[in-house]
Amino acid sequence: MELSKTLSDNIDQLKKILPIKKSFDIITRDLYLGKTRAFWIGINGFCDSELLIKLISDLQNEQYCSDDIIVDLNKYMASKLGYFQAKTSKDFDELTKNLLSGPSLLLVDGFDTAIILDTRSYPMRSIQEPDAEKVMRGAKDGFIETLVSNTALIRRRIRNPKLTFEIKPVGSDSQTDVAVAYVDGLVDPILLNQLKSKLDSLNISALTMGSKSLEELLVTKKWYTPLPQTRYTERPDVACSFLLEGYIVVLVDNSPTALIFPCTIFQFTQHPDDYYQNLLIGNYLRLLRFSCILASLFVMPLFLLLGGFVHNLPSWLHVITTGDTSAIKLFTYVIIIEIGLDIFKYSSATAASGYSNSLGLIGALLIGNIAVQLKWLNLETLFYGAATLLANVSISSQEFSDAIRIYRLLLVIFTGVLGIPGFVIGVILIFISMAKTKSFGNKSYLWPLVPFNWLALSRILFRYPTASVQVKKK
Repeated sequence: MELSKTLSDNIDQLKKILPIKKSFDIITRDLYLGKTRAFWIGINGFCDSELLIKLISDLQNEQYCSDDIIVDLNKYMASKLGYFQAKTSKDFDELTKNLLSGPSLLLVDGFDTAIILDTRSYPMRSIQEPDAEKVMRGAKDGFIETLVSNTALIRRRIRNPKLTFEIKPVGSDSQTDVAVAYVDGLVDPILLNQLKSKLDSLNISALTMGSKSLEELLVTKKWYTPLPQTRYTERPDVACSFLLEGYIVVLVDNSPTALIFPCTIFQFTQHPDDYYQNLLIGNYLRLLRFSCILASLFVMPLFLLLGGFVHNLPSWLHVITTGDTSAIKLFTYVIIIEIGLDIFKYSSATAASGYSNSLGLIGALLIGNIAVQLKWLNLETLFYGAATLLANVSISSQEFSDAIRIYRLLLVIFTGVLGIPGFVIGVILIFISMAKTKSFGNKSYLWPLVPFNWLALSRILFRYPTASVQVKKK
């Protein structure tokens, strides 16, 4: 629906669309620009009050209003409105969408066009290092919930004129701004078009959980895989490194997390600390992380297998001394410790920061000691469970570490029920699940292992000097 040239008609139409005077945060003001009537409307909390005072004060200045009557609105804007972020529109739908997104509207009598003033100033927290991706050295900034601030953090690092942010509203009710970031010339155009087409075809009311809701809408999730099919990051430097490698980064307004497409399993083995340390230490940390992934998956199932089902251990495995503990009892111990350590992990994560560390430490020591005395556990199971938890926590991605935990629990159950055949079956099922997992655009989740690309795989397994990487890219 288009505006009328009569201001009172436009105001009446706005009152039909919006709960003016009912909703306290919708604020209005009747104005006179010279002798011409005008009407301003905005959202309280979204508007920069100081900027609005300056703009309206200038528009009502006697020197600006010497003509008394506004004859040409576009000429009036060009000569009197000294503000860059202003445009006009004749459509009520567009005006309403802009108003609810933060900009304010100025309607002038005698014109079927309204002025959209982008004077928004969102409430936001300060930029700080994300808790989930801390580094010992390097940048200490991170994404926040404001989309414009997040794009600025990326643009500050990549001053390539081909860096592009395409914005798309998603959700019929929420109209959440989603920005698709890519470097033209590096990105895969087919994958980019698939992503934009998928965004355009989404028919939902709102992205209630921000970037997580968008990920579930974009990526088809199979029931048989807990693996994350999208890489999340809250670090601008990580997002920029993927952009320069030809990946697509998706930013969602009101969410401090960026989505990276496509995603591969090896992305979760990397961490910024690998690159902020020197070459030798960076390689050591990366190999240590690979070892922690394997330890998190196999330590507890192997302990159960060797302690409960393999009775003639070689001499070098005599460290496992389960004694007279039966396989069923040992299996019960392992299940208890798996569930118990998960409870401690998540209770510490959700508790207030002031006592979360002490809660987890004291709770683990106290309950673990009592459980051993009551013979609900033995010390050996408790030790291997704690080692597994430590290895799991060291994995840089929370989503990937949770997936490994689910795989480990599956492997423990198969081993406890079927013994050695169960362990073999469990390992085979895990590898099948990984192989069947696909990334966005039906890309291989195991790339560069499948299909095999040694150059790319070597870059993942080992940390190379920056100079050699730049030379090979050229």
